Amino acid sequence: MTGVLSVTAPVPGGPEALTLETRTLPAPGPGEMRVRVHGAGVNRPDAMQREGNYPPPPGASDVLGLELSGEVLECGPGVTRFAPGDRVMALVAGGAYAEEAIVQADVALPVPEGLSMTEAAGIPETYFTVWSNLFIRAGLQPGETALIHGGTSGIGVTATLLARAIGAEVITTCGSDEKCRASEKLGARASVNYRDTDFVAAVRELTGGKGPEVIFDMVGGPYMQRNLDLVAEDGRIAQIAFQQGSRAELDMGPVLFKRLTVCGSTLRARPLAMKAELAREIEAKVLPLILEKGARPIIDSTFPLNRVQDAHARLEASAHTGKIVLLTSAD
Repeated sequence: MTGVLSVTAPVPGGPEALTLETRTLPAPGPGEMRVRVHGAGVNRPDAMQREGNYPPPPGASDVLGLELSGEVLECGPGVTRFAPGDRVMALVAGGAYAEEAIVQADVALPVPEGLSMTEAAGIPETYFTVWSNLFIRAGLQPGETALIHGGTSGIGVTATLLARAIGAEVITTCGSDEKCRASEKLGARASVNYRDTDFVAAVRELTGGKGPEVIFDMVGGPYMQRNLDLVAEDGRIAQIAFQQGSRAELDMGPVLFKRLTVCGSTLRARPLAMKAELAREIEAKVLPLILEKGARPIIDSTFPLNRVQDAHARLEASAHTGKIVLLTSAD
């Protein structure tokens, strides 16, 4: 048993609710590894957990953080693929905001040569989410157009990079002209400032009146009807979050008349076997896009673990373009 510095939110609240404390980390059990954390990605679900709105699933650590990179320190029974000293990145149900973490080996990936540990820390949660929703569930194909809401968020940047890497066209929405230009530099064909422009009219014009084949949305609320109205015939809408609420009065006629598919999912509480299968697909299909097709993570900023409140404040302000990463050691 060992004590490690960890981040929790014992009382729900804003960034100031985040607390550093020393936790006892157990020895890894069957199929698990103890990992010295290099970096942990900072994501919207972390802020939701801090606010008391996204509790960890039963049995998961209440230490924040859903993705990490690090070095294997110890392997539990049954772990054969990895050994102490290996560089890994992993999806976790909790516990990444810490000096050390327990990781399920089946959802860990080796960090390939040429990829920094800081970049690796921003891959598992974001790339797993985007690949499973935008590409597997919504089936984005080369030559199609995707509308990605929140184009400069960690998820939005990842979706843009991966869509461009497979040969799809991308249009994004962002909250300022500056962010729109940043999104276009990352590969979006066009970006619409939703604060001063009707994105439905603008995107319809950009697509010659037909609308995008796929819409990737984490806003929900007032966007849901507009997405239904805008998406192309036989189009797909992938809903991954509801930042502006999950309730809306909708005219569902477009689902029938345009033969639409509306899908969505969360990742954290899914069975380990499903996440392990997804990890193998990410390794086979996504790592080559990252290393060879320009889809590397864009790191907005890094913060040491003891400045986690500042990292969350930057996330809350939507001041970032790409990933915010907490670091516990140098690369």
